Amino acid sequence: MAKLAVIDIGINSIHMVLAEILPDSSCKILDRFKDMTRLGNGAFAARQLSDEAIGRAVGVLKTLVTLARNKGFDRIAAVATSAVREAKNGGDFVDLVEEQTGVKIRVISGVEEARLIFLGVRHSMSLSEKHTLVVDVGGGSVELIVGTRDGLQHAKSLKLGAIRLSDQYLTKTPPTEAMLKQLNEAVTLALKGALDTFKEKQIDAVVATSGMAGNLAEIVHLKLTGRPVPQLNLSKVRLKDLRAVEAELGKSSVKARLGIPGLDPKRVDTLFPAVVVLRSLLELARADTMTVCDKAIREGVIYDFIDRHRDGLKAEREIPDVRRRNVIGLARRCQVPEVHSLHVAGLALKLFDQTKRLHRLGDLERSWLEFAAVLHDIGYLINPRQHHKHAYYLIKNSDIGGLTAEEIEGVANIARYHRRALPSAKHEGYADLSLQLKRTVRILSALLRVADALDRTHFSAVQTVNVKIAQTLTIEAVVSGDAAMEIWSAAQRTDLLEQVFRRRVRFIESAQDSEQL
Repeated sequence: MAKLAVIDIGINSIHMVLAEILPDSSCKILDRFKDMTRLGNGAFAARQLSDEAIGRAVGVLKTLVTLARNKGFDRIAAVATSAVREAKNGGDFVDLVEEQTGVKIRVISGVEEARLIFLGVRHSMSLSEKHTLVVDVGGGSVELIVGTRDGLQHAKSLKLGAIRLSDQYLTKTPPTEAMLKQLNEAVTLALKGALDTFKEKQIDAVVATSGMAGNLAEIVHLKLTGRPVPQLNLSKVRLKDLRAVEAELGKSSVKARLGIPGLDPKRVDTLFPAVVVLRSLLELARADTMTVCDKAIREGVIYDFIDRHRDGLKAEREIPDVRRRNVIGLARRCQVPEVHSLHVAGLALKLFDQTKRLHRLGDLERSWLEFAAVLHDIGYLINPRQHHKHAYYLIKNSDIGGLTAEEIEGVANIARYHRRALPSAKHEGYADLSLQLKRTVRILSALLRVADALDRTHFSAVQTVNVKIAQTLTIEAVVSGDAAMEIWSAAQRTDLLEQVFRRRVRFIESAQDSEQL
């Protein structure tokens, strides 16, 4: 399996991601590193990287490259964005880094930066056939991308980065009314001009990437709930909450800003202009909510590397849906018996579909059942004993792109209850769920318990099921060969199903039609 280290040199910080490229052309993030070097401090006015900033950046890069190589990462891809591409001595900086580390930095254009950002987003969340506007607020530039699940359609790079705006318009903290007026006019004019160039006038969703958006989401979630955001990826920020944060930052001193729960002290002077950009963009796009994606350019570089060095993305060709692809990828990494897990998933979905008038759950919950069924045995990777509990831990603590924090918690609980104890308010994890999600977990885990039992021997003896709903729930197991163990095991696992549907469950057996063999 190939290993790739990606280094992203921005105006504000230097990031490194260590990734393993898996045989199915997916990737696994192994580690992340970050250093706030402020390479671009004062660079926009002078169009020159200072000697001090260059010294800091080269020192950090030498450390990161040494670390990557010591960990066995012989492939290193480094990209630099606005600070380096706009500086007169950007080429000298690139040459110096190559001399000191042996790594050649690729200085990318704003449009290329946008393409890579979209590539990272597309592999980390489910996009629809409708138009999504992706925005990345960096230190020096803002990238705007319009695309669908089929790919990128338009991209624009604007000189509206948070550090650049702060240097140009915000010379005092808190800013004066005149400064705020100038800032808002400049931002609105630039964003409107960019959006007007896009053919697609109807934007159906707005997705924000970068650390700025992530920090904003942290602040908003703390204000609303008093708790840290459980998962940045796919968290949402409403326009009205964004406006409230903007108003607070706009009138606050540096000291007051540092007292805002969740605000990263290293963004005390840059978050405000970033929020102005995001708020203005939502208003112009007529959107009342934005979704945060915690994957962007660095992940985009990884998938671009895969694209360039393999015959396409095999995993994407085989499994187009990003959620399902990431779930199956996790199952494979945990070495689950794939034939069994997929067969159980198929039986569980048949039970779900045929009992719909009892549970009244929808397509979203159906997908959770499928994912939990695929992953229900991953706990064997830790220990066969109590593997259902280990499955809960592994799912809950895995990065499954495309699933929200609530969805991951739900899937983890469903998998946890595929055997042994029934859901209980005493159980950690289940106890914290909402009442609606508790009900959903009980129903779906009840179906999974029976489906798993119907493949007790892992021989796929039960080919399919037919359900008849009456005072008694009758499940016909259509079998090929000897399925006595499956029928017996399933009969022992009906306790939760009888509770949630409030009726007795019985099994009957029928032989598979010879024409179907």
